[in-house]
Amino acid sequence: MTESDMTTTDVRSYVDARDALAKKTRFVPGFPAEGIVFEDLTPVLADGEAFALLVDALAAKVREWGADMVGGLDARGFLLGSAVAYKLGLGILAIRKKGKLPPPVYTKTYALEYGTAALELPSSGIELGGKKVALIDDVLATGGTLVAASELISELGGEVVGYGVVLEVEGLGARERLQQAPVFVVNVDS
Repeated sequence: MTESDMTTTDVRSYVDARDALAKKTRFVPGFPAEGIVFEDLTPVLADGEAFALLVDALAAKVREWGADMVGGLDARGFLLGSAVAYKLGLGILAIRKKGKLPPPVYTKTYALEYGTAALELPSSGIELGGKKVALIDDVLATGGTLVAASELISELGGEVVGYGVVLEVEGLGARERLQQAPVFVVNVDS
Protein backbone atom coordinates (compact mmCIF):
# COMPACT_ATOMS: atom_id res chain seq x y z
CA MET A 1 0.00 0.00 0.00
CA THR A 2 1.38 3.37 -0.95
CA GLU A 3 0.50 6.59 0.81
CA SER A 4 -1.82 7.45 -2.10
CA ASP A 5 -3.83 4.26 -1.36
CA MET A 6 -4.26 5.13 2.32
CA THR A 7 -6.98 7.20 3.83
CA THR A 8 -5.99 10.61 5.21
CA THR A 9 -6.54 9.21 8.68
CA ASP A 10 -4.16 6.28 8.01
CA VAL A 11 -1.39 8.58 6.73
CA ARG A 12 -1.77 10.89 9.73
CA SER A 13 -1.77 7.86 12.03
CA TYR A 14 1.53 6.56 10.62
CA VAL A 15 3.22 9.97 10.73
CA ASP A 16 1.94 10.74 14.23
CA ALA A 17 2.95 7.28 15.49
CA ARG A 18 6.49 7.77 14.15
CA ASP A 19 6.67 11.19 15.82
CA ALA A 20 5.50 9.71 19.13
CA LEU A 21 8.13 6.98 18.89
CA ALA A 22 10.86 9.53 18.23
CA LYS A 23 9.78 11.60 21.25
CA LYS A 24 8.97 8.86 23.76
CA THR A 25 11.40 5.97 23.10
CA ARG A 26 14.10 5.70 25.76
CA PHE A 27 17.57 4.89 24.37
CA VAL A 28 19.86 2.99 26.76
CA PRO A 29 23.49 2.67 25.60
CA GLY A 30 25.42 -0.42 26.65
CA PHE A 31 22.38 -2.61 27.35
CA PRO A 32 22.19 -5.60 27.28
CA ALA A 33 25.87 -5.53 26.20
CA GLU A 34 28.53 -2.98 25.36
CA GLY A 35 28.09 -1.52 21.88
CA ILE A 36 24.30 -2.03 21.82
CA VAL A 37 21.78 0.77 22.24
CA PHE A 38 18.56 -0.66 23.69
CA GLU A 39 15.39 1.04 22.44
CA ASP A 40 12.97 0.89 25.37
CA LEU A 41 9.31 1.21 24.36
CA THR A 42 8.06 1.29 27.96
CA PRO A 43 7.61 5.11 27.98
CA VAL A 44 5.76 4.92 24.65
CA LEU A 45 3.37 2.25 25.93
CA ALA A 46 2.83 4.17 29.19
CA ASP A 47 1.72 7.31 27.34
CA GLY A 48 -1.97 6.99 26.41
CA GLU A 49 -1.77 9.13 23.28
CA ALA A 50 1.44 7.54 21.99
CA PHE A 51 0.08 4.03 22.66
CA ALA A 52 -3.15 4.86 20.81
CA LEU A 53 -1.17 6.15 17.82
CA LEU A 54 0.84 2.91 17.65
CA VAL A 55 -2.29 0.80 17.89
CA ASP A 56 -4.04 2.88 15.20
CA ALA A 57 -1.08 2.55 12.81
CA LEU A 58 -0.83 -1.22 13.32
CA ALA A 59 -4.62 -1.66 13.10
CA ALA A 60 -4.74 0.17 9.76
CA LYS A 61 -2.30 -2.38 8.31
CA VAL A 62 -4.03 -5.39 9.85
CA ARG A 63 -7.34 -4.15 8.38
CA GLU A 64 -5.65 -3.72 4.97
CA TRP A 65 -4.31 -7.30 5.12
CA GLY A 66 -7.82 -8.68 5.72
CA ALA A 67 -6.89 -10.66 8.83
CA ASP A 68 -9.44 -12.80 10.66
CA MET A 69 -7.32 -12.88 13.81
CA VAL A 70 -4.34 -11.13 15.37
CA GLY A 71 -1.42 -13.17 16.70
CA GLY A 72 0.49 -11.50 19.53
CA LEU A 73 3.95 -12.82 20.39
CA ASP A 74 4.92 -13.34 24.01
CA ALA A 75 5.18 -10.89 25.70
CA ARG A 76 5.10 -7.31 24.39
CA GLY A 77 3.32 -8.53 21.26
CA PHE A 78 0.44 -9.42 23.61
CA LEU A 79 0.05 -5.78 24.64
CA LEU A 80 0.07 -4.41 21.11
CA GLY A 81 -1.72 -7.31 19.46
CA SER A 82 -4.54 -7.32 22.02
CA ALA A 83 -5.18 -3.62 21.53
CA VAL A 84 -5.16 -4.00 17.73
CA ALA A 85 -7.51 -7.00 17.89
CA TYR A 86 -9.89 -5.13 20.20
CA LYS A 87 -9.90 -2.06 17.94
CA LEU A 88 -10.79 -4.22 14.92
CA GLY A 89 -13.23 -6.56 16.69
CA LEU A 90 -10.98 -9.57 16.11
CA GLY A 91 -9.76 -12.34 18.37
CA ILE A 92 -6.23 -12.40 19.78
CA LEU A 93 -4.07 -15.49 19.39
CA ALA A 94 -1.59 -15.47 22.29
CA ILE A 95 1.53 -17.21 20.97
CA ARG A 96 3.35 -18.27 24.13
CA LYS A 97 6.94 -19.08 24.99
CA LYS A 98 7.60 -22.73 25.81
CA GLY A 99 6.43 -23.86 29.23
CA LYS A 100 3.80 -21.15 29.76
CA LEU A 101 0.80 -23.27 28.72
CA PRO A 102 -0.49 -26.51 30.25
CA PRO A 103 -0.23 -29.54 27.96
CA PRO A 104 -1.18 -30.67 25.46
CA VAL A 105 0.28 -28.03 23.16
CA TYR A 106 1.64 -27.60 19.66
CA THR A 107 5.29 -26.57 19.81
CA LYS A 108 7.67 -25.01 17.28
CA THR A 109 11.36 -24.95 18.19
CA TYR A 110 13.66 -22.49 16.46
CA ALA A 111 17.33 -21.53 16.54
CA LEU A 112 18.69 -18.48 18.29
CA GLU A 113 22.18 -17.09 17.93
CA TYR A 114 22.97 -18.57 21.35
CA GLY A 115 20.79 -21.71 21.50
CA THR A 116 17.18 -22.64 20.86
CA ALA A 117 13.76 -21.46 21.95
CA ALA A 118 10.20 -22.59 21.29
CA LEU A 119 6.72 -21.16 20.85
CA GLU A 120 3.50 -22.91 21.78
CA LEU A 121 -0.23 -22.86 21.17
CA PRO A 122 -2.91 -24.96 22.91
CA SER A 123 -3.72 -28.17 21.02
CA SER A 124 -7.47 -27.69 21.49
CA GLY A 125 -9.99 -24.88 21.71
CA ILE A 126 -8.60 -22.73 18.85
CA GLU A 127 -9.35 -23.56 15.21
CA LEU A 128 -6.78 -22.04 12.84
CA GLY A 129 -7.76 -23.94 9.69
CA GLY A 130 -8.35 -21.38 6.93
CA LYS A 131 -7.81 -18.38 9.24
CA LYS A 132 -5.85 -15.34 8.08
CA VAL A 133 -3.57 -14.23 10.92
CA ALA A 134 -1.65 -10.96 11.24
CA LEU A 135 1.35 -11.32 13.57
CA ILE A 136 2.22 -8.41 15.89
CA ASP A 137 5.38 -7.93 17.94
CA ASP A 138 7.39 -5.04 19.33
CA VAL A 139 10.80 -5.41 17.65
CA LEU A 140 11.97 -7.07 14.46
CA ALA A 141 15.59 -8.20 14.84
CA THR A 142 16.62 -11.50 13.23
CA GLY A 143 13.01 -12.51 12.52
CA GLY A 144 13.43 -15.92 14.15
CA THR A 145 10.45 -15.62 16.46
CA LEU A 146 8.13 -14.41 13.71
CA VAL A 147 9.32 -17.17 11.37
CA ALA A 148 8.66 -19.80 14.05
CA ALA A 149 5.20 -18.35 14.76
CA SER A 150 4.44 -18.37 11.01
CA GLU A 151 5.50 -22.00 10.69
CA LEU A 152 3.42 -22.99 13.72
CA ILE A 153 0.33 -21.24 12.34
CA SER A 154 0.88 -22.74 8.88
CA GLU A 155 1.27 -26.26 10.32
CA LEU A 156 -2.10 -25.77 12.05
CA GLY A 157 -3.81 -24.73 8.81
CA GLY A 158 -3.70 -20.95 9.17
CA GLU A 159 -2.17 -18.35 6.88
CA VAL A 160 0.00 -15.44 8.00
CA VAL A 161 -1.10 -12.40 5.99
CA GLY A 162 1.27 -9.80 7.45
CA TYR A 163 3.81 -8.90 10.11
CA GLY A 164 3.43 -5.69 12.12
CA VAL A 165 6.14 -4.43 14.46
CA VAL A 166 7.02 -1.12 16.08
CA LEU A 167 10.81 -1.06 15.68
CA GLU A 168 13.32 -2.78 13.41
CA VAL A 169 16.96 -3.57 14.07
CA GLU A 170 18.30 -3.30 10.54
CA GLY A 171 21.07 -5.34 9.01
CA LEU A 172 20.18 -8.69 10.61
CA GLY A 173 18.40 -10.18 7.58
CA ALA A 174 14.94 -10.38 9.10
CA ARG A 175 13.02 -9.08 6.09
CA GLU A 176 14.63 -11.70 3.87
CA ARG A 177 13.36 -14.39 6.25
CA LEU A 178 9.80 -12.97 6.22
CA GLN A 179 9.10 -12.86 2.51
CA GLN A 180 5.88 -14.90 2.66
CA ALA A 181 3.84 -11.86 3.74
CA PRO A 182 4.18 -8.05 3.93
CA VAL A 183 6.19 -6.51 6.75
CA PHE A 184 5.08 -3.22 8.33
CA VAL A 185 7.38 -1.38 10.73
CA VAL A 186 5.85 1.69 12.37
CA ASN A 187 9.12 3.63 12.73
CA VAL A 188 10.18 3.30 9.07
CA ASP A 189 8.60 3.65 5.69
CA SER A 190 7.72 0.00 5.03
